[in-house]
Amino acid sequence: MKSRPDAQPGKHHSHPAVVQPRKATLLKRLNRIEGQVRGVANMVEQDRYCVDILTQISAIQSALGALAMRLLEDHTKGCVLSALRSGDGEAAVDELMTVVKRLGR
Repeated sequence: MKSRPDAQPGKHHSHPAVVQPRKATLLKRLNRIEGQVRGVANMVEQDRYCVDILTQISAIQSALGALAMRLLEDHTKGCVLSALRSGDGEAAVDELMTVVKRLGR
């Protein structure tokens, strides 16, 4: 994951935009998850059996968890490692731990 020097910081934080190393893979996974969510909405609309809907929701949660772990890995190997090398490691590790705790809920 590389910072883009020409990128403008986001509105809600001061971190630079980054180039995702596996952008195409991430987008493909997100599109698949989006399709699963639409499928669940259709199941609800069609009054499908609750357990079938819950099974699909569980699959969506699992897919989102796997996506989050991939992003976390890329962030750690890219942004956090870069911050450690540049002397900003403490803040990067604190932020990383906050994210890990949030994901663990």
